Amino acid sequence: MEVRASSPVPHHQRSIMWQGKVESIHIATAAKAPMQSVSRATAIPGVGLDGDRYATKQGTFYKPLPDREITLIEVEAIEAFRRENGVEMLPGEARRNVVTRGVPLNHLVEREFQVGEVKIRGIRLCEPCSHLEGLTGRPVVKGLSHRGGLRAQILSAGTIKVGDLVREL
Repeated sequence: MEVRASSPVPHHQRSIMWQGKVESIHIATAAKAPMQSVSRATAIPGVGLDGDRYATKQGTFYKPLPDREITLIEVEAIEAFRRENGVEMLPGEARRNVVTRGVPLNHLVEREFQVGEVKIRGIRLCEPCSHLEGLTGRPVVKGLSHRGGLRAQILSAGTIKVGDLVREL
């Protein structure tokens, strides 16, 4: 009796499943204002997170584009930045709205995913810039390059809470 190994599934047909969580949520009421940590935030399609500088059209780089609605960053990237640069940086200092754990954000460009009850679509990477470096006083341009997070569009209204699951759709 001959035993054959099953054929491998082609890469384009594989579904890579993961599940992460929301570590923290941050909003700022105005451009350059300190980020405030909140336990929950209301996500509004076409607008952003209620109370955040971009939702109120106050952000430094505000444009009426979907990639300005919500930003996310992996806490693992912040932890690696601290380790590699010997510099302390709190999650809110990255100036991204949602800090995640266990979420491969770079892989979510042009993909839909769920954060708690809110459906979101990744638009493009959120690379660090000299403005962020100036606000933090830390070498974030080099230290967070290609791991500065994700700019995304809010597709459904709802509340995002610390501890919410983040999953691929």
